[in-house]
Amino acid sequence: PAPAPAPAPASAGASVCSVCGKPSTLRCPKCVKLNLPAAFYCGKACFTSAWPTHKLVHKKKANDPRLALFKQFSFTGSLRPYPMTPQIKVTKEGIDLPDYAVHGTPVSEDSARSSKAIEIKTPEQIDTLRKVCKLGREVLDIAGKAIKVGATADDIDKIVFKACMDRDCYPSPLNYRGFPKSVCVSVNEVICHGIPDIRPLVDGDIVNLDVTVFKDGMHADLNETFLVGNVDDDSRNLVQTAYESLRAAVASVMPGQLYRDLGGLIDKVARKNKCSVVTSYCGHGIGTLFHTAPNVPHYKRNKAVGVMKPGHVFTIEPMINRGRPSDETWPDDWTSVTRDGKRSAQFEHTMLVTENGVEILTARIGAPTNAMPEYNEADFQR
Repeated sequence: PAPAPAPAPASAGASVCSVCGKPSTLRCPKCVKLNLPAAFYCGKACFTSAWPTHKLVHKKKANDPRLALFKQFSFTGSLRPYPMTPQIKVTKEGIDLPDYAVHGTPVSEDSARSSKAIEIKTPEQIDTLRKVCKLGREVLDIAGKAIKVGATADDIDKIVFKACMDRDCYPSPLNYRGFPKSVCVSVNEVICHGIPDIRPLVDGDIVNLDVTVFKDGMHADLNETFLVGNVDDDSRNLVQTAYESLRAAVASVMPGQLYRDLGGLIDKVARKNKCSVVTSYCGHGIGTLFHTAPNVPHYKRNKAVGVMKPGHVFTIEPMINRGRPSDETWPDDWTSVTRDGKRSAQFEHTMLVTENGVEILTARIGAPTNAMPEYNEADFQR
C-alpha cells in the first residue's frame, strides 16, 4: 500500500499535484528520503492512484549505475539527476543512419574538424535541407506539446523518437559520441546537453528541448525553451531575453556579414536585460555533418573566422544565463550547468544565407522565414 504523502520542506515551496493539477505541498516520503526531485500530490487519493507507477522510480534509483557517478558531487543548483530508462534502438528498416549511429564516433565530422572552409550548399542540398528542417520543426512542435507538470524528460524522449520514426528520420543526438538519448532536455540551471531521465517536470520549471533530425544525408537542428506552469518573473524575462538575443542575431544574417560580429549583437541584448552569454558553446555549420565550419560564437570580441555568403547553412543558438556566464559539467560528461546554480535559457534555428538576407529553415509553421517574429510568451507557455 502507498504511504501517506508528507509535507514538503519549506524550501521546496508550493507546487501542483502530479495527478490532478491542484495546488499542493505534499510529497512522497520515500522520494524525500532518497533525495529524488519533487513530485507533489494534493492528498492521499491522488497519491494512492499514482503509487503503482510512481513507486518504480525508487527501484530505478537503486539499480541505476549512472547515479553512482554523483556520490559526494557538489551540485551548483537544486536540480538532481534521476534514473534513466534503457536506450531506445533504431530497428525500423529504411532509416538513413549517420556514420556514428552504431559505434558512436562521427568519423566524417572528425576528419573535417581541422578545416575552416565553409561549404556553399548546392541547390539540391538546399532543397533537401528545407525538407529535413521542416520535419525537425514538426518533431519539436510535437514534443513541445507534451510538456506539462508531471511529464518526464524520458516521456519526451520517447515522443521525439516515435515522431522521428514516423517521419523516417534518425534522431541525430542518439549515440552521437555516446549520448544515450534522442533529444537533449535541459531544465532550469542546465545550459545544454541534458540527458532525459524520469524526473517529473514541476510547476515553475523552464525546460529547453533541443531536437536534431537526420534524413537523406542531412541534419536539421533547432531548439526552444518552454515555461512549465507558474514560472517566476525572473525566469520569464530570461526566456524572453534568450529569444530576443537570437532574434537580433538572425536579423543581421546576410551576405558580407562577419560571423564574429553576431556575438556583439547577442551580448548587447543579454546585458540590457541583466543576463550573461555562455562562452563555452557556439553555433555551427550543419548539413551532411552534424557540426562543421563555421563556428558561430555568441559572445562579443570573439575571433570567429569567415564571412557569410549565399549558400552557407549554420545554426545560431545563444545560451543565456540569469547569473554569471560560467559553466561546469556533471560527472555524466554531458550535462552542462551554470556554475552559480542560476537558470539558463536558449533558442536555436538552422538558417540559410540567401542573396538578399536569410531564410530560417526551421521557422515555426506559418511564421515568416526571413525574420523571427516578435516574442509571444503564449507560444512557449505550458
